[in-house]
Amino acid sequence: MKIIDSILHESDGAECRYKRRAGDQGMDAGDLKIFQAVAREGSISKAALALNYVQSNVTTRIKQLETQLQVPLFHRSNRGMSLTPAGENLLVYADRILELLYEAEQATQAGNPPSGMLRLGAIETAASTFLTPLLAEYSSCYPEVHHALVTGGTHELNQKVIQHELHGALIYGPIDHPDLNYMKMYDEELVLIAQPGVHEIHELLSKPMLFFEIGCTHRTQAESFLQDQGIHSLSIMEYGTLDTILNGVSAGLGVSLLPRSSVTKAELRGEISVMSLPDPYCRLEVGFVYSRGEHISSALSALVQIITEPEL
Repeated sequence: MKIIDSILHESDGAECRYKRRAGDQGMDAGDLKIFQAVAREGSISKAALALNYVQSNVTTRIKQLETQLQVPLFHRSNRGMSLTPAGENLLVYADRILELLYEAEQATQAGNPPSGMLRLGAIETAASTFLTPLLAEYSSCYPEVHHALVTGGTHELNQKVIQHELHGALIYGPIDHPDLNYMKMYDEELVLIAQPGVHEIHELLSKPMLFFEIGCTHRTQAESFLQDQGIHSLSIMEYGTLDTILNGVSAGLGVSLLPRSSVTKAELRGEISVMSLPDPYCRLEVGFVYSRGEHISSALSALVQIITEPEL
């Protein structure tokens, strides 16, 4: 393999002596994707989480790749994994190859009518209230498109779109990124929720805040709001899903800031109390991001067209 020869030729002499033997076997896109993830994340566990793989499988694939190439690709330490010179050279090619594979996939799906796979992501609060009804309409118009949907945080979803793991995602905005196109979708009202009953605002703000993740988009707004109310410390509890947050708040474990549309049903059932926030803390924008890459599939183009229709 010329690519492998070049990778190892660029490395030091000890690695270079293996280049002929390393080129005897091939590697597939899955190997490169796993290698790329470990290189980016700096650890097997984080890469496995990002890829939604079992950690032992990632470890095995990296060892197999190093055995195949007969050269170490990573320095291993208690602080994580960092690339060796050979690993740095391989990453250049891995990025290039995976980008070309993505462009090839997009180019083959550029026909009319739209068909193929459409991989989408969404913040959980928007998945059911906005994206699911939109996908129902989309599927009725374009039955040849098969879609998959995952949920996550804004930063995580942006990274998945940048790395072409997703074709597009619904996130909290606005954002300005050189690799992403962003379209504003709609405005949401951010509200404070607490267990049922009548509460004093200062009493509620002294309770822990329940968020999806430590890097949650709402955290900055929560901190600013608390400071405006004269409260300078924020206790955060990390919860994984919307349902667990609502259940935790209903049980009195803390309070949360969430879009009003995502808590309306729980409020009507009497499970939580909802309080409005003053401007500008109540403002929340939701938008759609997709790659700035040259090749956009007909399936994605059709979705973007539906999203931008005035009646939606």
